[in-house]
Amino acid sequence: MIQQVAPVNLVICSGEPAGIGPEISLMAALAFLERQPAANITILGDPGLFVGLQSLSSPNPRLSISPVSLAAPVKLGHLDPSNAQYVLDILNIATKGCLEGRFDAMVTAPLQKSVINDGTQAQQGLFTGHTEYLAKLCHQDHVVMMLCANIPAGFLNLPKVSDLRVALATTHLPLKEVASALHSEHIVETIKIVHDDLQHKFGITKPVIRVAGLNPHAGESGYLGREEIEIIAPAIEDAKALGMDVSGPYPGDTMFDAHVLDKVDAFIAMYHDQGLAPFKFVSFGGGVNVTLGLPIIRTSVDHGTALEIAGKGIADFGSMLEALELAYQLALSSRNTNT
Repeated sequence: MIQQVAPVNLVICSGEPAGIGPEISLMAALAFLERQPAANITILGDPGLFVGLQSLSSPNPRLSISPVSLAAPVKLGHLDPSNAQYVLDILNIATKGCLEGRFDAMVTAPLQKSVINDGTQAQQGLFTGHTEYLAKLCHQDHVVMMLCANIPAGFLNLPKVSDLRVALATTHLPLKEVASALHSEHIVETIKIVHDDLQHKFGITKPVIRVAGLNPHAGESGYLGREEIEIIAPAIEDAKALGMDVSGPYPGDTMFDAHVLDKVDAFIAMYHDQGLAPFKFVSFGGGVNVTLGLPIIRTSVDHGTALEIAGKGIADFGSMLEALELAYQLALSSRNTNT
């Protein structure tokens, strides 16, 4: 008797309504379902945002749009703080559904931090991004932002397709605040979160991790800064003592060596641009953002709202499609790990 596998239920947060989020959400969902028969997708958003788009595509019975009402009419390409709470409501609904087990994973389209702060700051406090907001919703003190991409064979003379994963010890901080935000305990916990999620969500039995330094040349033996000596290196040694395969600190300009991609499962950068500048240079806009350390699975596109092209039918939904693919694979891997 053949045992039927329960379908994976994904939910998409369609993001900033004046940007490309609604259109890439629908088009990527339809493309994904065509190639993946064992999945269902729910898109959260105002139905009016999808009316014109649906006429361009074939309906799929495994795709549904769950209505969330806008506060004000949308003019594509023009931000309206009146709809800031609408964007957060979508995130709240998706997160609740994942925590309750109705969805196996959530995928988020881009939002605009500035308009959310303009529309909700007095009630909610500063909004710094998806990562921090989801951590708060899930009551997690420490989560990690990681970007993932497949680097094609031939690029940088790679002999085969290689996985690039870049995690961040700090996320959306002004550069002048990064050094004071780094503590050995924080870095150890970051390494542990990356290690554990690579095992339990990505199915990698013995992850290999590289960690960057903070300063040029990883501090040049203390002449260019002592954070490597006093904070980062001790954290790496503590992580090794816990049984993790981790090395560093490496200079940020030499850590990302294409020739070690098949030997390293994740790189950890100390701050946002140290990790994401090289990542986005080689990922061709096809990267996927994953939030590690949550009790749920969340992936996202690695680009912005692209207000200037919203509604013109030229938005590339490739990153959203990759985010759906990864969310699906992580959901399956988590099932296998937890059974």
